[in-house]
Amino acid sequence: MNKKVFIFDDNIEILELCTEILEDLGLEVKTSPTTNSVEEQVSSYMPDLIFMDNWLPDISGIEATKLIKANETLKHIPVIYFSANSNISALASEAGADEFLAKPFDIDLFEKTVKKYTGD
Repeated sequence: MNKKVFIFDDNIEILELCTEILEDLGLEVKTSPTTNSVEEQVSSYMPDLIFMDNWLPDISGIEATKLIKANETLKHIPVIYFSANSNISALASEAGADEFLAKPFDIDLFEKTVKKYTGD
């Protein structure tokens, strides 16, 4: 069965690019431009990996990541903080994310990071 990745980002170009890369790696992808009901969104898909942007409508990436990490059913899912902010490591740490990836990202690094968590 394919591993599943969920990407939260409000930038359509980023979502399209990431979806293409991930599907090329044989992964199933779901995207959302909003963190509305983030716990429900994640629970209904149960991904193996989550990419979380910092600036999102509704609740910030930090708050959304904290909600996921505070949820007993979801907290095991690795969250990669995904942002163009210069202080991304501090933001990822504040959010409780497992790792971070700065935008614009290097495609090879993006693939390596994904493989690290999906075991492919």
